[in-house]
Amino acid sequence: MRDELEKLIIENRAFIMDEEPDEGHIERFQVKLNQQKKHKLIWRNGLKIAAAVVFVLMAVNQARLYLTPEKKPEITLSSISNEYREVEFYYTSAIDGSLTEWERMEKEGLISASDQQIMNNEMKEFEQMYHKLQQELEANPGDERVINAMLEFYQSKLNVVTMVVEKLKEVKEQKRKEISSASPKKPTNM
Repeated sequence: MRDELEKLIIENRAFIMDEEPDEGHIERFQVKLNQQKKHKLIWRNGLKIAAAVVFVLMAVNQARLYLTPEKKPEITLSSISNEYREVEFYYTSAIDGSLTEWERMEKEGLISASDQQIMNNEMKEFEQMYHKLQQELEANPGDERVINAMLEFYQSKLNVVTMVVEKLKEVKEQKRKEISSASPKKPTNM
């Protein structure tokens, strides 16, 4: 193969050596070369800008992590013992069930706007009380008085929500009875 290539070059040496490039070839070559340099410069500048942006984003993220206070995990009765976990689960499940019943009755139109406002206010008070008790529990995780206060809180909240829901059910049943007794009965043909 090499011999053939050398033979080809030798045979066409005169043609290769005598041929000059076309007019303006060097200028066209220089223009293409300059365009490639511009593309390389644009690409390099783009990479530099991208690297700078990534660096700034990483620096901002690190600053945010450094300056943001670390949130402590929430201390509840569940974190004290398994027994309290079961008790807390019972109360929270029962309360959630009653609140779900409340929402269902609200959708049925059985709850007036004033009743809803009263319940919202009660829930806000319970939430504030819960946060205070939680802070006390965090400060004194083994204090039986705080634990008992937390248990009493759950009992009170469950009692209030259940009582309100039961009263609304009674009112609903009373209205249903009034409507059914007030509707005229059709006479039967004999």
